[in-house]
Amino acid sequence: MKVSDILRVKGGTLYTVSPEETLATGLKTMSERDIGSLVVMDRGALVGMLSFREVIQAVVKNGGSVGTTTIRGVMDEHPLTCTPETEIDEVRRMMLERHARYMPVMDQRTLMGVISFYDVAKAVVESQDFENRMLKAYIRDWPVDEAGAQPAAN
Repeated sequence: MKVSDILRVKGGTLYTVSPEETLATGLKTMSERDIGSLVVMDRGALVGMLSFREVIQAVVKNGGSVGTTTIRGVMDEHPLTCTPETEIDEVRRMMLERHARYMPVMDQRTLMGVISFYDVAKAVVESQDFENRMLKAYIRDWPVDEAGAQPAAN
Protein backbone atom coordinates (compact mmCIF):
# COMPACT_ATOMS: atom_id res chain seq x y z
CA MET A 1 0.00 0.00 0.00
CA LYS A 2 1.26 3.47 -0.90
CA VAL A 3 0.56 7.03 0.24
CA SER A 4 -1.37 7.63 -3.00
CA ASP A 5 -3.91 5.03 -1.80
CA ILE A 6 -4.56 7.08 1.36
CA LEU A 7 -4.82 10.34 -0.60
CA ARG A 8 -7.31 8.80 -3.03
CA VAL A 9 -9.65 7.88 -0.15
CA LYS A 10 -9.02 11.04 1.85
CA GLY A 11 -9.72 13.53 -0.94
CA GLY A 12 -7.83 16.57 -2.12
CA THR A 13 -8.78 19.35 0.29
CA LEU A 14 -5.66 21.24 1.42
CA TYR A 15 -5.28 24.02 3.94
CA THR A 16 -2.21 26.20 3.77
CA VAL A 17 -1.02 29.35 5.42
CA SER A 18 1.64 31.96 4.73
CA PRO A 19 4.60 32.23 7.12
CA GLU A 20 3.92 35.96 7.57
CA GLU A 21 0.38 35.46 8.85
CA THR A 22 -0.22 35.68 12.57
CA LEU A 23 -0.44 32.60 14.73
CA ALA A 24 -3.95 33.74 15.70
CA THR A 25 -5.00 33.54 12.03
CA GLY A 26 -3.56 30.04 11.74
CA LEU A 27 -5.32 28.95 14.93
CA LYS A 28 -8.63 30.32 13.66
CA THR A 29 -8.27 28.32 10.43
CA MET A 30 -7.34 25.16 12.34
CA SER A 31 -10.34 25.60 14.65
CA GLU A 32 -12.85 26.42 11.90
CA ARG A 33 -11.71 23.49 9.73
CA ASP A 34 -11.26 21.11 12.69
CA ILE A 35 -7.73 20.20 11.57
CA GLY A 36 -4.55 19.60 13.55
CA SER A 37 -2.05 21.10 11.12
CA LEU A 38 -1.46 23.61 8.37
CA VAL A 39 1.13 23.44 5.62
CA VAL A 40 3.14 26.65 5.48
CA MET A 41 3.70 27.78 1.88
CA ASP A 42 5.64 30.75 0.58
CA ARG A 43 5.48 31.65 -3.13
CA GLY A 44 4.29 28.15 -3.98
CA ALA A 45 7.04 26.37 -2.03
CA LEU A 46 6.75 24.33 1.16
CA VAL A 47 8.59 26.20 3.91
CA GLY A 48 7.20 24.62 7.06
CA MET A 49 4.48 22.90 9.00
CA LEU A 50 2.32 24.24 11.80
CA SER A 51 0.67 21.73 14.11
CA PHE A 52 -0.91 21.92 17.53
CA ARG A 53 2.50 20.91 18.99
CA GLU A 54 4.16 24.13 17.76
CA VAL A 55 1.11 26.16 18.80
CA ILE A 56 1.16 24.84 22.36
CA GLN A 57 4.90 25.48 22.68
CA ALA A 58 4.47 29.05 21.41
CA VAL A 59 1.56 29.81 23.73
CA VAL A 60 3.43 28.48 26.77
CA LYS A 61 6.57 30.44 25.79
CA ASN A 62 4.47 33.59 25.43
CA GLY A 63 2.84 33.32 28.85
CA GLY A 64 -0.45 31.83 27.68
CA SER A 65 -1.09 34.18 24.78
CA VAL A 66 -0.47 34.08 21.03
CA GLY A 67 0.16 37.82 20.93
CA THR A 68 1.46 39.08 17.59
CA THR A 69 3.59 36.02 16.89
CA THR A 70 3.88 35.10 13.22
CA ILE A 71 3.66 31.58 11.94
CA ARG A 72 7.26 31.81 10.73
CA GLY A 73 8.35 32.27 14.34
CA VAL A 74 6.85 28.98 15.53
CA MET A 75 6.54 26.63 12.54
CA ASP A 76 8.58 23.48 12.02
CA GLU A 77 10.99 24.64 9.31
CA HIS A 78 12.06 21.12 8.38
CA PRO A 79 8.91 19.01 8.22
CA LEU A 80 9.11 15.36 7.35
CA THR A 81 7.73 14.77 3.83
CA CYS A 82 6.97 11.81 1.61
CA THR A 83 5.85 11.21 -1.97
CA PRO A 84 2.68 9.57 -3.27
CA GLU A 85 4.81 6.51 -4.12
CA THR A 86 6.17 6.05 -0.59
CA GLU A 87 5.14 2.73 0.96
CA ILE A 88 2.92 3.00 4.06
CA ASP A 89 5.32 0.89 6.13
CA GLU A 90 8.10 3.41 5.40
CA VAL A 91 5.82 6.34 6.31
CA ARG A 92 4.87 4.64 9.56
CA ARG A 93 8.55 4.10 10.43
CA MET A 94 9.46 7.72 9.57
CA MET A 95 6.58 9.15 11.60
CA LEU A 96 7.41 6.99 14.62
CA GLU A 97 11.11 7.95 14.53
CA ARG A 98 10.37 11.70 14.42
CA HIS A 99 7.20 11.61 16.56
CA ALA A 100 5.49 13.29 13.59
CA ARG A 101 1.72 13.38 13.55
CA TYR A 102 1.35 15.05 10.16
CA MET A 103 3.30 14.70 6.94
CA PRO A 104 3.03 16.75 3.74
CA VAL A 105 2.96 14.65 0.59
CA MET A 106 5.07 16.18 -2.17
CA ASP A 107 5.37 15.27 -5.83
CA GLN A 108 8.61 17.02 -6.72
CA ARG A 109 7.80 20.59 -5.55
CA THR A 110 4.00 20.22 -5.71
CA LEU A 111 2.00 19.72 -2.53
CA MET A 112 -0.35 16.76 -3.09
CA GLY A 113 -1.86 16.54 0.38
CA VAL A 114 -1.20 15.93 4.05
CA ILE A 115 -1.48 12.59 5.80
CA SER A 116 -1.80 12.13 9.51
CA PHE A 117 -0.68 9.33 11.77
CA TYR A 118 -4.39 8.54 12.13
CA ASP A 119 -4.69 8.15 8.34
CA VAL A 120 -1.74 5.76 8.31
CA ALA A 121 -3.04 3.73 11.26
CA LYS A 122 -6.51 3.51 9.70
CA ALA A 123 -5.06 2.32 6.38
CA VAL A 124 -2.96 -0.35 8.11
CA VAL A 125 -5.92 -1.62 10.16
CA GLU A 126 -8.18 -1.74 7.08
CA SER A 127 -5.50 -3.60 5.13
CA GLN A 128 -5.04 -6.12 7.94
CA ASP A 129 -8.81 -6.58 8.27
CA PHE A 130 -9.07 -7.29 4.54
CA GLU A 131 -6.18 -9.77 4.71
CA ASN A 132 -7.76 -11.50 7.72
CA ARG A 133 -11.09 -11.83 5.90
CA MET A 134 -9.34 -13.31 2.86
CA LEU A 135 -7.40 -15.80 4.99
CA LYS A 136 -10.55 -16.87 6.84
CA ALA A 137 -12.40 -17.31 3.55
CA TYR A 138 -9.51 -19.38 2.22
CA ILE A 139 -9.48 -21.60 5.32
CA ARG A 140 -13.28 -21.96 5.22
CA ASP A 141 -13.05 -23.08 1.56
CA TRP A 142 -10.19 -25.53 2.26
CA PRO A 143 -10.72 -28.71 0.20
CA VAL A 144 -11.80 -31.86 2.02
CA ASP A 145 -11.40 -35.49 0.86
CA GLU A 146 -14.36 -37.82 0.27
CA ALA A 147 -14.31 -39.05 3.89
CA GLY A 148 -14.75 -35.46 5.11
CA ALA A 149 -11.22 -35.05 6.44
CA GLN A 150 -8.92 -32.26 5.41
CA PRO A 151 -5.65 -33.29 3.76
CA ALA A 152 -2.70 -33.60 6.16
CA ALA A 153 -0.28 -30.68 6.20
CA ASN A 154 3.32 -31.46 5.29
